[in-house]
Amino acid sequence: MNAAITGVTGYAGMQLYALLQEHPEVETINVYQHDLDDAIPLVDLNPRLNLPHPQLAYPYDSQEIMANNDLIFLATPAGVAINLAEPFLKAHFPVIDLSGDFRLKDPAEYEKWYHLSPAKETDLQNAYYGLADIYENPGASYIANPGCYATATLLGLAPAVMGDLIEPDSIVVDAKSGLSGAGKSLSSSSHFSRSNENLQIYKANQHKHIPEILAELSKWNPKVQHLQFMTTLVPIDRGIMATIYAKVKPGIDEMAILNYYHDLYDEDPFVQICDDYLPDIKSVIGTNNCKIGLTFNPVTGYLTIDSVIDNMLKGAAGQAIQNMNQLLNYPVTAGLELTALAF
Repeated sequence: MNAAITGVTGYAGMQLYALLQEHPEVETINVYQHDLDDAIPLVDLNPRLNLPHPQLAYPYDSQEIMANNDLIFLATPAGVAINLAEPFLKAHFPVIDLSGDFRLKDPAEYEKWYHLSPAKETDLQNAYYGLADIYENPGASYIANPGCYATATLLGLAPAVMGDLIEPDSIVVDAKSGLSGAGKSLSSSSHFSRSNENLQIYKANQHKHIPEILAELSKWNPKVQHLQFMTTLVPIDRGIMATIYAKVKPGIDEMAILNYYHDLYDEDPFVQICDDYLPDIKSVIGTNNCKIGLTFNPVTGYLTIDSVIDNMLKGAAGQAIQNMNQLLNYPVTAGLELTALAF
């Protein structure tokens, strides 16, 4: 199959390109860019891409994309996909959108959290939220790839919320991310002299992944109406650790909790439950895995869930490949049999 990408200059786009190069079902990767008037060598657009042979990047043209490709990945910043999606939606052409533009179903919610004009409500309703380890694509052609924080948090909470094991008003998430999650654009918080040997809480109670997380949690259990969610920038290149706290309901013991987690995830090649330890970020870097550890405090009645992912893989490009595999009926692990980086 032929795959198209727009947005290959960003971190997620670069990671996605690298994964597609190794995917056994992908014959050609075509790159398109908005600011081009003529085709240019791809290495001129992004010198960091690993190219086995010379390749061109082409000016963006939706009709040409649909004529010459089987699917397109939109690895664009928020607010861009809204202006690109219409031709693909009308043609039912397969799209995997790594931005947040189609994750929320309510236009007012998008405008509130993203501070941008939303897509049309009918278009939002036609987009499928592709949390690939929980949902099977019902046949939707437009896939909204989940956010990185949302992926780590939702996978960590899914069994506890679906099984009604925790008090619905007690969820607290302390999520930490490496600097790549902030993207390539320079900011004061990501400047080396500010981020090195430092911890920074950012977007307190305002992170745009909050409504995305809450929408899925309340879908699984309508009694979940809110959560406390905080994000911290840590001086590492990549990775997310979501440390989640929730009050366990009376009569639920640690073994029952563990059984719920194993029942949901034991057949999943990308989610591992760590029975006797709490995983760290380095154990998942370079993979599409999510590792989840659990510890229950019988004195306080609180469950602590430790969910770790590589934000560029499981939290972005890797899950996008999972969604492509689902959509096109490829083996679930195709292109994703990755080995954690050795440290």
